[in-house]
Amino acid sequence: MIQICVESPLPLALDHDQCISKVLSLPRMKEKRELTAIIEREDDAYVALCPELDIASQGSTIEEARLNLIEALELFFEHASTEEIKQRLHEDFLITRVQIAV
Repeated sequence: MIQICVESPLPLALDHDQCISKVLSLPRMKEKRELTAIIEREDDAYVALCPELDIASQGSTIEEARLNLIEALELFFEHASTEEIKQRLHEDFLITRVQIAV
């Protein structure tokens, strides 16, 4: 059986294995995911934490800490196995403020 795999304006006739190989070699569309970043000042630096995955990073400014956390999260998703992502990902949590008597 011959399948058509469109890679250019002119389709090429390829067998099934060649077509799958071409598709797998195409750049993957990256999924977008929204995660939480909690950033706090620690001495002369800022620490950024993603509580969903318990991944943290730091920087000398808020923006640097945020960007470093984004990089750390992207690297995690790029290199972690599906099983590790499932084990670490905690999506059911709530961040809120509470009042206490002191």
